[in-house]
Amino acid sequence: MPPSPPSSLPAALHDRPDALLCVGYSGGLDSAVLLHLLATTAGTATLRALHVHHGLHPQADAWAEHCARTCATLGVPLTVVRVDVVRDGDGPEAAARAARHGAFAEALAPGEVLVLAHHRDDQAETLLLRALRGSGSDGLAAMRRWREFGVGRLWRPLLDHGRNDLLAYAQAHGLAWIDDPSNSDTSFDRNFLRQRVMPLLRERWPHADAALAQSAALSAQARDLLDAGDAQALASVATADPHCLSRQRLLAMPATRRARVLRRWIAELGLPALPANGVARIESEVITADDDAQALFAWQGAAVRSWRDLLHADAIRPHMPLDWRSAWSGHAPLPLPHGGQLSLEGATSLDGDVIVHARHGGERFVQPGRSHSHALKHVLQDLGVPPWQRERLPLLSDAAGQLLAIADLAYSAPFDAWLRQRGARLVWGDH
Repeated sequence: MPPSPPSSLPAALHDRPDALLCVGYSGGLDSAVLLHLLATTAGTATLRALHVHHGLHPQADAWAEHCARTCATLGVPLTVVRVDVVRDGDGPEAAARAARHGAFAEALAPGEVLVLAHHRDDQAETLLLRALRGSGSDGLAAMRRWREFGVGRLWRPLLDHGRNDLLAYAQAHGLAWIDDPSNSDTSFDRNFLRQRVMPLLRERWPHADAALAQSAALSAQARDLLDAGDAQALASVATADPHCLSRQRLLAMPATRRARVLRRWIAELGLPALPANGVARIESEVITADDDAQALFAWQGAAVRSWRDLLHADAIRPHMPLDWRSAWSGHAPLPLPHGGQLSLEGATSLDGDVIVHARHGGERFVQPGRSHSHALKHVLQDLGVPPWQRERLPLLSDAAGQLLAIADLAYSAPFDAWLRQRGARLVWGDH
């Protein structure tokens, strides 16, 4: 496809937001064009640049200096962030990208928009890479023009323009940019596609880039429709606790929708993404387990469990140490050894010290309005506390060993009366 006239590029900024903008500026052609375009079309008052210094090339320092000179000429503030690229088995491309995105996310201010220079050729390459990795419709939708990112948003205004458009703009405006020699290394997947595969495709199909980008756009439309259905389906199985879903209602769904709902639920909770076999394991081992089986699927410090009709998902947290005990007056919050704290609100302190301790088994508890004590195990069952959460509960006892409170979930009759008289309450922060 022939390049558009350089003057057509400013139209790419039609949806420029009224917000602070942070350009990811590598110094290469693409980001050089993007930075110049933004700086010269609407001024620099709300614009800054961020250069990620990977330290992977001998010229990395010189590249950072080039970026500093360019930004000074344009009147754009520049931040240079040095990162360590950790190769964790996903390859150098993925490791560098992860380090770069981590730096972007950490540097972004609340409400700020990160602006990246990905263009139509990048979109075509991304679709091919994901297709070769067996991605579904979500992956084939490739890169979004807009999406949430960290505490702000991410914007890719150049996705409808090819690299030739950007080159024409740079030449017309006399821009200088960095040519990273690693871009010609075809041992990297994306470079192999760019240097070897795409030229061959263009020989047969001159508009291959645009056609592949259009396929990505159509996949994005399908993804958006699926996302809307997923949100509605998730709401239909949700409970008052966002960490719990109804197993019975989940099982009434088609398996394909249920799989998408499970992935969306995990993502919304901020837990690590499920592994490739995660949904299948949850389907076969957890959702259909007996009510009292306490079935579990764990991965990367998170777990999905079943109990009664509910499916629970959360980070795996340590139990309260059995030998831990602490006197507490209520005057100041009490840090707990396994995380979180216990505090008293509405009163300056308790009448005397109580003992905060772990559950050992065999405890009995007299609830308000009851004349007889009940086994703590049965009280916790009645309260609907799942078994794995019971071992995290801080218990309060008086000097004689009488149980006063089960965290902030239930109080004994005398302690409940004491709190009510003062308009006070216990607060257990479990984090």
